[in-house]
Formats: sequence, structure tokens, C-alpha cells
Amino acid sequence: MTVSLNDTTSTTDTAGPIVVLGIGNVLWADEGFGVRCVEALQQQWSFAPHVDLIDGGTQGLYLIHHVQGAERLLIFDAIDYGLEPGTMRLIEDDEVPRFMGAKKMSLHQTGFQEVLMLALLTERYPRQVLLIGCQPEELEDYGGSLRPRIRLAVDDAVALAVERLREWGAAPQPREAPLAGDESVTVPTLSLGAYEAGRPAAEQACRVGDERFMPRSA
Repeated sequence: MTVSLNDTTSTTDTAGPIVVLGIGNVLWADEGFGVRCVEALQQQWSFAPHVDLIDGGTQGLYLIHHVQGAERLLIFDAIDYGLEPGTMRLIEDDEVPRFMGAKKMSLHQTGFQEVLMLALLTERYPRQVLLIGCQPEELEDYGGSLRPRIRLAVDDAVALAVERLREWGAAPQPREAPLAGDESVTVPTLSLGAYEAGRPAAEQACRVGDERFMPRSA
């Protein structure tokens, strides 16, 4: 889902299109980090008309036109750096496609690495790219949500993004009023609040495998 945020008059006339993309699967615990970041960014900040915020989910190659059309691209994602959970690293420009393909955690990273490589091949790669990646804590929890350390990291990631977007001429402004439901970058039924309120507790719904069919080894 794509939302163009044009509720502020402050803009940089010479700035090209800026795309902010959150990717991941909110159904697999910390895999949803990227989507939750772009959701939080939109809830807290408005931007100039040439800035698009996109919940990329697991769309893979369907995101190619967004990448090819961007002059500057900022990506939120959960990345396995092999570090302490909640640790963030910033990867930039030509290093981004190579880094995202180094150690894949899910199919969405395979798809998005292909998007970046296709943009390079077609010579329509953004002039500047920033990947804000967070080391996940838990992925094997279907129907789970962000772990506490990763949820705290969302705030840090949003702050880093706002700083860079300001440098890029995105004219970020703190929101004075909440968004209407139909303006949300994330499908309302999958927003963090709705997701947390609607999912059953782990005790009520097996999210890691049923031992009747997948018994644990001794």
C-alpha cells in the first residue's frame, strides 16, 4: 500500500522523488520490523509531496517501479547481522543489494534483492540508498509480534530515518493530529494496534508447531 504524504507546504523544489519502504512479514514476529517502522514513521511525521511511504510487505518484484522511480530510497528491514538483538546498522548505496543477499532470513529478502539488482541492471537505480536494518530476536513465531527489544528499536530507527530524510529535503514535520484510518500506509486490520488486539495469546494458539504432529526431540 502506498501513501503520498502531501499535508505540508514545506518542500524542496529541486528534490527528486523520495521513497521510504518498509519490508517484511508482520505475521512472523520480528520479521515485521520494517513494516512497523514505516507505519510508526507515518503516524508521527508528515512530509513534502515528493515523499512516498510504502508498506512493501513481501511484495518482492512488484516493488520494482517504486525503486526505479526513486531518486533517494530509504529501506527499513530486519537483517541478520549476527549481532545482539535490537542492534541496528546503516548500509548505504551500492553495498545495499550485496548486503541484503549475504544471509537471507526469508523469501521476501530474496525477492527484494532481485528488485535492487534489476534496478541496477536497467540503470534506474536510486542516486542514494539507505538501509536501516535491525538484528531480530525471534522469527519462528507465526502469529507473534515484535519482541520488546525490537519494538524499542523501532523508535530509534524512526529517529535515524527522520534525520536522513531531513538531509534529503523531505521536510519532515511532527504530526499535530492522528491519521484517519483510510490514510494509513498499512492496511488498518494489520496495523500494530489492531494486530495486537486481535491475535490470540500463545497459550490459546500454537504458533511454533503442534507436538502431536511435530514432536520435540528428546
